[in-house]
Amino acid sequence: MKNIKGKKAVVVTGGSSMRNSGTLDRAVAFLAEAGIEVSIFEGVEEDPSSTTCLKGAEQIQAFGPDWIIGLGGCSAIDAAKIMWVFYEYPDIDFDTITKPFTVPVLRNKAKFIAIPSTSGTGTETTGLAVITDREKGVKYPIVSYELTPDIAIVDGEICASMPAHVTSNTGLDVLTHCVEAYVSNIENNYADALSKGGLELVFDNLKEVVKNPNNIKARQNMHDASFMAGLAFNNAWLGIVHSLSHQVGALYGIPHGASNAIFLPNVIRYNAQVTNRYPDLAKVIGKETAEDLAQEIEILRSEVNNKSSIKEFGISKEVWEKNLDFIANNALIDPCTGFNPRVPTLDELKSIYNACYEGVVFSEEVVK
Repeated sequence: MKNIKGKKAVVVTGGSSMRNSGTLDRAVAFLAEAGIEVSIFEGVEEDPSSTTCLKGAEQIQAFGPDWIIGLGGCSAIDAAKIMWVFYEYPDIDFDTITKPFTVPVLRNKAKFIAIPSTSGTGTETTGLAVITDREKGVKYPIVSYELTPDIAIVDGEICASMPAHVTSNTGLDVLTHCVEAYVSNIENNYADALSKGGLELVFDNLKEVVKNPNNIKARQNMHDASFMAGLAFNNAWLGIVHSLSHQVGALYGIPHGASNAIFLPNVIRYNAQVTNRYPDLAKVIGKETAEDLAQEIEILRSEVNNKSSIKEFGISKEVWEKNLDFIANNALIDPCTGFNPRVPTLDELKSIYNACYEGVVFSEEVVK
């Protein structure tokens, strides 16, 4: 960061973890050495809202930086990306950019640096930001290559203070990215190699970092896996695991990686009817079939202390059934659905949702 050329930078961060760990102060000090004046926007919440993004954009607009820096978890970086859009285009409408690839050309005023403190979304290298509209109860994946950061600093030491449950959730998110990018309906050799490599790193390191958070080598391996998975899905995009997850995250506040890990095994079973790609991933971890892969993911999910059903988050059957059509419809039109190897119907998504709510194995017979 000492080598950045510019006059002003805004650092966007979350709650207090980056300040408490000293990482924020270090970043500001390095920028000062580069002769850069710094403004800090703190307080980005989990599942950042469009309201927060607009608030941050106002501060950025008043300061006039030539660098915007997202520092911390994926929420801080995602919010910083959308603040960047509003900074460069103050009059743009949020609903407009929720449509895939509609973000206008950026870098007219500022460039972007991402410094992740969690090993999960890969947002430090992707053209994706996930933002929640609290009034509508909808989580929007904003998709555009314009949002890909100019610089990513992938430093495993920054993750050492990450709590075990966050390490587990974000690590399972990495795993989901690897699997979905590999079976996407976009064929891409780069994505394939990165997905396999990332998958292997997750299975080799996630249990260790949950158990021994100060193992910096394992931390760096997971951070690298997150980055690799981000590169993979930036080339091939994601599927219905994310479409399903976005909705329960927005409506029920279920952590993204946790819901991904619940949906992923059953989506593998659903998609395996039309793609023969899953056995390739099973072989990476010494197994053979799509069902083997699904079961190994369920075992890993349990070993890192993650829940196996949606109802374990305290959502009653009555509330679930009341909102099922709403979330299934939103999942059907989610941008990620278009890259899934199997084209789903509304009833099929509802069947997957119901199986995952109960924590049972999805069956084609249920749909029929």
